[in-house]
Amino acid sequence: RVGRDVWMRFWVLFGGGVSVPAAALVVGCSRYRAAQEVRDRGGVNPCLKPRSDRFLSWEERDVIEEGLARGRSIRRIAAQLGRAPSTVSREVRRGRAKRGLNRDGSVRFTRYCARIAQGKCEQAARRPKPDKLSTDPRLCAQVTAYLSAKTRLSPEQISAALRIDYPDDERMRISPETIYQSLYVQGRGALRRELTASLRTGRAQRRPRKRTRQRAPRVPGELLISQRPAVIEDRAVPGQWEGDLIMGKNNASAIGTLVERSTRFVMLLHFTEGPKAPQIADAIAQQITGLPKALRASLTWDQGSEMVGAHEQVTIATGIKVWFCDPASPWQRGSNENTNGLLRQYFPKGTDLSVHSRDDLDQVAAALNGRIRKTLAWLTPAQALNEVLSHHQKQPSVATTP
Repeated sequence: RVGRDVWMRFWVLFGGGVSVPAAALVVGCSRYRAAQEVRDRGGVNPCLKPRSDRFLSWEERDVIEEGLARGRSIRRIAAQLGRAPSTVSREVRRGRAKRGLNRDGSVRFTRYCARIAQGKCEQAARRPKPDKLSTDPRLCAQVTAYLSAKTRLSPEQISAALRIDYPDDERMRISPETIYQSLYVQGRGALRRELTASLRTGRAQRRPRKRTRQRAPRVPGELLISQRPAVIEDRAVPGQWEGDLIMGKNNASAIGTLVERSTRFVMLLHFTEGPKAPQIADAIAQQITGLPKALRASLTWDQGSEMVGAHEQVTIATGIKVWFCDPASPWQRGSNENTNGLLRQYFPKGTDLSVHSRDDLDQVAAALNGRIRKTLAWLTPAQALNEVLSHHQKQPSVATTP
């Protein structure tokens, strides 16, 4: 039997994103036993607490077993542990296993074993408290009906729906976590296991949240946004761009977006052969090279494969430095994300974006660049870019077309 302290350390590691085999190796447990524990618990951390000091620990039981093997008395062992002799005496009596019968019919016991004693202690300390769904068939039936309905309410929605449908019945109340644990944890039996298919994820086991946040970056550390110069962050210097793709139906088509951070000027990228790395690099080069060199300082992109494999080509063709956001961190390209939301008014989700021509994209870009912005003191992005170009003694007409 695996001890409580071992499981406590295992769940801390597993909840922190460490895989089951790696966590089992650290705590000294079989990976098959650890996988069984996660499966039985449904990935739900049992939140084990350290045992009170008034109970004997595994180490103390090990000392008792060693002392008895060396022929020490109960009183001497108790003095070594700082425990009462009666405590050690009762522990020795409980920590033996039945081995059969003597000739006189009395029960024959094995010698004291710390492992057996620890297992008996943990088994006796279990106090399984029945959950609310197991003790209330009416509430369980209503929760099952909500999960089985075509609407497929989530546990949080079910908890709210019960308050709305039964405003005066306090017995018809349940927390979302209780529903999740009744679905995930084996042995409770209140909700059928197959109802997990009605959850949004369809999973029958909870996954640690930190695992997705700890994904290894797909680009070298020196190109991450944390290494980007501070001058880019305050938007004071023009020429810092943010880029992304808006995807069409089934991710089969796409439109590229480039947004200048200080002026919010938008340029759209048109792809004739599909949103692959070479095509994206060529489209960026065609748009960026038409601008003055002062407006070609940097480009910040996410860690999609389309740019990870093409950033060197973009830098060579345009002279622009490419930086990458952290994984799953779209807020690090706030201007670009906001622009993509505006573009969805013209290019709705789930539509085929390949039907739009280069002229269509230019018209949409001109519409956005001609829209006044509060963040620009009610100037349009085109006007803001024209002021920048005038400052660099360039023709203002360059900014009138995307």
